[in-house]
Amino acid sequence: MDRNTPIGGSRTGTGIAVNPASAKIEDVTQTAHQATDRIADKAVSQVDRLIGTAHRAVDSAADAASSAAEWASAIPEQAKQVQTRLTEAASASIRERPIAIVAGALVVGYLLGRLARD
Repeated sequence: MDRNTPIGGSRTGTGIAVNPASAKIEDVTQTAHQATDRIADKAVSQVDRLIGTAHRAVDSAADAASSAAEWASAIPEQAKQVQTRLTEAASASIRERPIAIVAGALVVGYLLGRLARD
């Protein structure tokens, strides 16, 4: 049997089978392929858009984490500088009036001791 001639079909003078059912199936198949292609194109564009959004979100999160890490790494150095300034200021104050500082420390110690007993 000839593969080009469908069952119940006839041939024209050019050798092409003429079968209305076969033509209808071919049309439906082609329409289904076109619909599938359109859906696939839309899905691909949506996935691409979502991928872009996800990449931007990850980049933003990475930038924020990097900024936070830089800020956090600067805190110990800043604390050290503040400690150094306070130590220098206290040392300068003690050098200027040593007797007044010692007397003030004794008074504060006495008052704290009295408050702790009560």
